[in-house]
Amino acid sequence: MAALELRHLRYLLAVAEHGSFTRAAEDLHISQPTLSQQVKQMERTLGVQLLDRTGRTVRLTDAGAVYADHARRALRDLAAAERAVHDVQDLSRGDLRLGVTPTFTAYLVGPLTAELHALHQGVDLVLTETTQDRVEAALLADDLDLGIAFAGAHLPGVAAMPLFTETLGLVTATLPSRTGPDPLPVRALEDTRLALLSGDFATRAHIDAYFARHRIAPRVAVEANSVQALVEIVQRTSLATVLPDAVTHDHPRLTPVPLDPPLPSRTATLLHREGAYRGAAARAFTALAHRHVRARGYTPPP
Repeated sequence: MAALELRHLRYLLAVAEHGSFTRAAEDLHISQPTLSQQVKQMERTLGVQLLDRTGRTVRLTDAGAVYADHARRALRDLAAAERAVHDVQDLSRGDLRLGVTPTFTAYLVGPLTAELHALHQGVDLVLTETTQDRVEAALLADDLDLGIAFAGAHLPGVAAMPLFTETLGLVTATLPSRTGPDPLPVRALEDTRLALLSGDFATRAHIDAYFARHRIAPRVAVEANSVQALVEIVQRTSLATVLPDAVTHDHPRLTPVPLDPPLPSRTATLLHREGAYRGAAARAFTALAHRHVRARGYTPPP
């Protein structure tokens, strides 16, 4: 009986992903007959059919789906083991794969990246900005080492370390048309045109929940997929938006408008996969992030 090798696992997963021997062979840079022969050898070795070749596309059989799930995990764990072996504890070199939600790109990622580079110039950072659910999925798939997102219900296998408390507030580029020091009643937002993050993002869900709780439905005139875009839009229009206080403080042309009641705060967290090996770069970045938020005076997490 021929022994299975790692390449057999990669071949099977490629065919399953593409649904075609031809496209999988092109992706793997081998010939289609060679790929077909190798997969058949794999099936003979295991004594079970892994692929259904009878339809228009090639699909995993039930046995193949079970085997493919284990194969993905095996390859993921092997990649993690290789990173652990090559981890350099003195951080003269290293890699860090960080995923963040858009809010943090606007005020946290830049300073943290600058500090990481100043302290550990040998560490290469790969930064991904995406939604929180994709950050968590990438952590579980071992495509990221760390994530920065918000506390709440996380996918099984994702662990969270509280960083600080983030406060959100209404922001405009012009002074509101009211007098006196009292906050703006939330009901007044019914007549306010807003620019907000799109519904894909956790921040938008947080804002929408606040509106729903107070039974108001402001007109959302613009939706954007980045905080930077919202800042630019609000500075040039009469629209208002909702931003973290840390972003507002960095832009003197933006005017915070206190609300009554205020928007609820939320806890920013560092995310990682439970039980995953954490390299020297990930450990250093974790310590750096905690030092940074303390130095900036961000509100500690509850």
